[in-house]
Amino acid sequence: MASENPEQFPGGRWRRRHLLGLQELEKEEILFLLDAADEVARRLEAGRELPSLRGLTAVNLFIEPSTRTRVSFELAAKRLGASVLEIDQESSSIRKGETLKDTARNLEAMGADFLVLRHSAAGAPHFLADRVRSSVINAGDGAHEHPTQGLLDLLTIRRRLGRIDGVRVAIVGDILHSRVARSDIWGLRKLGAEVTLVGPRTLLPEVFARFGVRLSNELEPILPWAQVMILLRIQHERQREGMFPSLGEYVSLYGLSDARLRRCPPEILLMHPGPVERGVEIESELADGPSSVILDQVTSGVAVRMAVFSELARFHRRDREGM
Repeated sequence: MASENPEQFPGGRWRRRHLLGLQELEKEEILFLLDAADEVARRLEAGRELPSLRGLTAVNLFIEPSTRTRVSFELAAKRLGASVLEIDQESSSIRKGETLKDTARNLEAMGADFLVLRHSAAGAPHFLADRVRSSVINAGDGAHEHPTQGLLDLLTIRRRLGRIDGVRVAIVGDILHSRVARSDIWGLRKLGAEVTLVGPRTLLPEVFARFGVRLSNELEPILPWAQVMILLRIQHERQREGMFPSLGEYVSLYGLSDARLRRCPPEILLMHPGPVERGVEIESELADGPSSVILDQVTSGVAVRMAVFSELARFHRRDREGM
């Protein structure tokens, strides 16, 4: 239940009007948001009161399809008492030829405090952030970043293992087209995790070595090493041509099976940003098994997004007080 007291988590030290990516954040900023989200999660678990966003409005502007992320943002805003509007490509004037900038500025003129943007073009949230005073929250821009997914993955690992520094993380699958992989890499590396990217050469170009991570085209040698394995689906919709001979071959080389899981440390965490293609990147039984924290990630996502809304809300209260 939202409280009338607009207290922040855990002390209102956030200084940015927008959340665009983890690459641009300092380690201390990432830790602050994780602490804020952890406090939200504890309050939710204990049924305690939460800060109120009553009187503020969030618009989910999803120009690219989504279910999980859109609903998570909607739940996060509503649990804090904000009004929420849902706009997708089919219902927006962008379909009629209106520019993204004009759509956003019209929404801002109607009183939108938060613009949660998912867009197929990398850099679209940054473009809007330079042109509106509404807080822009990047809900995924092309293959660039997905910062709240990165934060919820970090929160899930930290709540399960008690730390991120020194944790050994393997990210497996379609690295090339994954915005989740990029946000995870930035967040994990800044907090001291060891990261290995695993996938076929066509989906794991050498340029990723510049991120300060290890690259491997073979999954088998990584299995005994990994404490956390983040599995990514093959993003066929972003591929202009076949990136590997067949899906069957991909499964045989990179799919997580029960036999492969037995070669992993017994305490390994299995993660996936969703949607899961059962039987491709992971066997169905493993996705539901005791090593899986996929649903923990979903729960963490609501807490992370509530914390982000709460911190960004300070700018809009301050703007209104100065009117």
